[in-house]
Amino acid sequence: MNWSETETDSEATSAPVAPAPALSGGALFVGDSGRLPVDARRALCLLLAGPSVDAQRQPAQWAALLRNEDDVRSLLCELFLELVLDRDGGVAFTRQFDTAELDSPNLLRAAPLTFIESVLLLFLRQQLAEADTRGERAVVAEFQLVEAMSIYQKNVSTDQAGYGKRVTAAIAKMRENQLLSKLRGSEDRYEVSPALKLLFSAEDVQVLVEAYRQLRDGDAVADAVADDEDNNGAAAE
Repeated sequence: MNWSETETDSEATSAPVAPAPALSGGALFVGDSGRLPVDARRALCLLLAGPSVDAQRQPAQWAALLRNEDDVRSLLCELFLELVLDRDGGVAFTRQFDTAELDSPNLLRAAPLTFIESVLLLFLRQQLAEADTRGERAVVAEFQLVEAMSIYQKNVSTDQAGYGKRVTAAIAKMRENQLLSKLRGSEDRYEVSPALKLLFSAEDVQVLVEAYRQLRDGDAVADAVADDEDNNGAAAE
């Protein structure tokens, strides 16, 4: 039997508690050699975890990121990562630096997109561009997303229920990656993340629009979705 099991409640309660060690030099915990303040460290963690830091959803971390931008950029460079920051849009994220011929590890997770997910991303990017011209935040209803995807279904499958499930899964993936955020007090309306402006330039959008127009109007849509299903099936195995 060890000593702790023979202590009475009063003895355990009255036992002296060792004082916390004094910290110096701005350290946040024992052994801390970092230089960033705590909110900036949280912002850095959000950037590394992905997909972004958003001024509206994370105002404290966003403000800390702006205050400590140079130090955060320097730390990310140590990891071969670039800070992409849009002050007007209120969004920041990291991407792999182009290190040319220098062999550098890739710390960012990459997830391949299905055809339906790619088309949905393009639609969201277009909604963002239209909202920008009006000086507004881009807001979409779920039925709009479903309708936008429905124009491809006629060339893909007669299984309307199965196609609907893939569309629903694509919307869920956009929410999981914070490219769609449900509006407070609404069950079916979402805000489109401004991060899409940085991921897809206006030139990129024009190229994708033409590519997907051809896919929508031809048999290539069926081939693209069939490839998605084959790849998803192989991944599940």
